[in-house]
Amino acid sequence: MAGPSTDPRAAAAPGATVPTRRGTEALLLAFAVLLTLAAQCIVDLTVTGSLRPELATFGIWFTALWTGAHLVVRRFAPYADPLLLPCVAVLTGLGLVMIHRLDIADPDAGSDAPVQLLWATIGLVLFVAVLLTVRDHRLLSRYAYILMLVGLVLLAIPAVLPASISEVYGAKLWIRVAGFSIQPGEFAKICLVIFFAAYLVDKRDVLALASRKVMGLEFPRGRDLGPVIVVWVLSILVLVFERDLGSSLLLFGIFVVMIYVATERASWVVIGLLMFAAGATLAYNAFGHVQARVDTWLDPFAYYDGSGYQVAQSLFGLGTGGLFGAGLGGGRPDAVPIAKSDFIGSAVGEELGLFGLAAVIMVYLILVERGLRTSLIVRDPFGKLLAAGLSFAVAWQLFVVLGGVTGLLPLTGLTTPFLAYGGSSLVANFGLVALLVRISDAARRPATPHVAPQRLTDAPTEVVQP
Repeated sequence: MAGPSTDPRAAAAPGATVPTRRGTEALLLAFAVLLTLAAQCIVDLTVTGSLRPELATFGIWFTALWTGAHLVVRRFAPYADPLLLPCVAVLTGLGLVMIHRLDIADPDAGSDAPVQLLWATIGLVLFVAVLLTVRDHRLLSRYAYILMLVGLVLLAIPAVLPASISEVYGAKLWIRVAGFSIQPGEFAKICLVIFFAAYLVDKRDVLALASRKVMGLEFPRGRDLGPVIVVWVLSILVLVFERDLGSSLLLFGIFVVMIYVATERASWVVIGLLMFAAGATLAYNAFGHVQARVDTWLDPFAYYDGSGYQVAQSLFGLGTGGLFGAGLGGGRPDAVPIAKSDFIGSAVGEELGLFGLAAVIMVYLILVERGLRTSLIVRDPFGKLLAAGLSFAVAWQLFVVLGGVTGLLPLTGLTTPFLAYGGSSLVANFGLVALLVRISDAARRPATPHVAPQRLTDAPTEVVQP
């Protein structure tokens, strides 16, 4: 019987890629840091004519953050995809540059860039904590129902709190106490994605059963529609009690895509689109704030003096930027209200132009593509669904936000991941990327050679002396 290979080259081959990953990630992170510092210098020189003294402190801090993150990843997740962390570094750095640019344009509004840098530091601390705590992503499936309960509680807390401490611009999304604010829905998103992945792994065989075929699509049995109906009702409740169109759309979209990935049946997408259409029609006819959002979206210039002013100014800014942009520090992104959070995509488009905005979107696409690639190569079904769900959450949120900024979709109140100002979103998305890094490490880690036990019939005959 042939035994396992003892060729040392075979044993060394998988580990030989670790230095390559380490070098690639370090090189790309260095590029991200240099790009951020160069952009900061351009902003300062363009707007003020000189470099501010705080630039050195910012450069040291920002460099130390990503150096530490790189060392932790290479120590505790050595086989992880080397593109995930650099993509996040570029987006976070560009977000800090644009927030600093808007700080200079409106000094009376306060300096938010140092606060965002502090939130980025907290986010990286969470990133490291997740990597150190979650050594095997499959263990998360054991706590699926606990995480579901945590996610639902986090979603529900703002709805039951008084409007004075939970409502901002008409949506009840926040918990604001003593000058501190947090948006629990950002963390609820991750908890619910983990639950969806664990639930669909257990139920995918049942959900994949078909009862009838209509126009070439195999539709599931009626009694198997329960999970989709429950999530649909939950999304409507979020829309009703929190007046939050963005979280409702994000939650339902993620679940529909994950159930499609789990079952590989396009009929679930059709059912999801039909239920979305029904929910959108119900919301438009029943809730005044949804109707106002849709009417403003259809013709923002008709409401220029009111609810359409923000979208109209965003479109003006994007038009001013053109193909190549006005240059960092050369535009007027502060003309758009709340540009640091909801409309930072408009600020990027005005100062970097269509090409610059497309480059930023390409970085997001690389991040999402690497997450989906991880989903394809990881060995366990829970990891596949979890990586796919987390990756789609980033892609879907980006699409909804940029759709609102460009007038393609109604405004939802969501923020651009990593780029926009906001501590809750930034910290939660660092936790999301940490899970992707952990799954990526498991997917690319060489499988441990399995030595089959020797059969009894193959054992040599031994004579035992009495």
